[in-house]
Amino acid sequence: MPATFTYQFDTPLYKGTSSFSTGIFIDGKFVDGSNKTTIDVVNPTTGKVITSVSEGTEKDVDLAVEAAQKAFDTVWGLNTPGAQRGELLWKIAQALEKNAKELAALESLDNGKTFMWALGVDVKSAIDTFKYFAGWADKIHGKTIETTENKLAYTRHEPIGVVGQIIPWNFPLLMWSWKIAPALATGNTVVMKPSEFTPLSALRATAILHEAGVPNGVVNLVTGYGNTVGAAIASHMKIDKVAFTGSTLVGRKVMEAAAKSNLKNVTLELGGKSPNIIFDDADLEQAVNWAAHGIFWNHGQACCAGSRIFVQSGIYDKFLASFTEKAKAIKLGDPFGQGVDQGPQISQIQYDRIMGYIDSGKTDGATVHLGGERHGSEGYFINPTIFTDTKPDMKIVQEEIFGPVGVVIKFDDPADAIKQANDTSYGLASAVFTQDLNRAIETAHKLQAGTAWINCVNVIDVQVPFGGYKQSGIGRECGEYALSNYTNVKAVHINLGHKM
Repeated sequence: MPATFTYQFDTPLYKGTSSFSTGIFIDGKFVDGSNKTTIDVVNPTTGKVITSVSEGTEKDVDLAVEAAQKAFDTVWGLNTPGAQRGELLWKIAQALEKNAKELAALESLDNGKTFMWALGVDVKSAIDTFKYFAGWADKIHGKTIETTENKLAYTRHEPIGVVGQIIPWNFPLLMWSWKIAPALATGNTVVMKPSEFTPLSALRATAILHEAGVPNGVVNLVTGYGNTVGAAIASHMKIDKVAFTGSTLVGRKVMEAAAKSNLKNVTLELGGKSPNIIFDDADLEQAVNWAAHGIFWNHGQACCAGSRIFVQSGIYDKFLASFTEKAKAIKLGDPFGQGVDQGPQISQIQYDRIMGYIDSGKTDGATVHLGGERHGSEGYFINPTIFTDTKPDMKIVQEEIFGPVGVVIKFDDPADAIKQANDTSYGLASAVFTQDLNRAIETAHKLQAGTAWINCVNVIDVQVPFGGYKQSGIGRECGEYALSNYTNVKAVHINLGHKM
């Protein structure tokens, strides 16, 4: 039997006990992985081990796929009407809501994000995601298509079957919901791999989902490493669709594995190097507030982070001074502490990676205007960092850092700012700040990105599609657009009298 994780939270913001199995979840049961080995889960605030979870293997993925296929054939898929699926998704949302504080605490514990942000944004958004897709479950419609009077032609959207899903560590519970909710709404069954860095909220939420009444085998969760469990999902011959959120580098590997196996359907939500263009006529105070949110939100560990901040020369000095003060005011510390804005980076690996980029910026001749160093002596904390005097070809301008590191770039010519903004292999998100509506819309339309925010940054709603251009991915999460990731379209032709 797998071990049980029990943790007593006794913090200024949350007091309570969490207890659940740390095994892999297959066919409605928590079990040990096939090799009976485990993976340590580290608290990034302290650098110390919290607990261990079961390490899944390729064999465990096979077992999960078998359970998911059986459930699809017998109790889910076309066997369960959309209205019934919708009712169940709503029950899941209600069950998550009842356990919201516990889930937020687990998110803070192994991810390091602040408890209040985890509760008020991440957990709330996960609940809203299930509510939203619950409403779609009985509205997956096809079309009738006119051809001739001798034929009736129509389309139907059918569930794909067993889908594999691989989620990242930066928004563990939210990504869990973004993947599972539309898959279940459309009638698919799921084999999911959470990040080995942040498995706790996914394990607990999956148990809650099962307690809400999801049939055995419909959702399976296999904890493990990317090069074993993730690779097994991407290359599995009986998984017909894989959804991945993570780095562009790993996304390429997922796509390659999918192509080399059974050419499974692939959706990818990958990296970004998002531009934020601030014009002279912008509301300076609001531009500063949003720009700080854009880059320092979630400790900079966001694929859509506004990491390249282009500021028109007329307000550059004022913006930089105010932006600097805003960054200095960010309070780093224990995610469960009162008034804390920023917790640690996720791991020693990520901490070293970010510091490597900071060193690269220094070596390439950029100016460290603020930060650039470790915060404290315990955990993986990095002070908010601002670079100036950069050049377009520098690594810190071109590559995704995934940390609290932004570059502020002065521009005079709006056309040049747009050109520089688009000078990247990524195209996930972008932002524009101006009080001129025509300029705002014109600029937003010229930016090569899947999302363009105007006078705001990093405002994401489950009703609105999210995804990227270029090397930022394929397909869209959220909104009605997400449903197309999880259905096959079948055309049906009925002969009404044509004779050969």
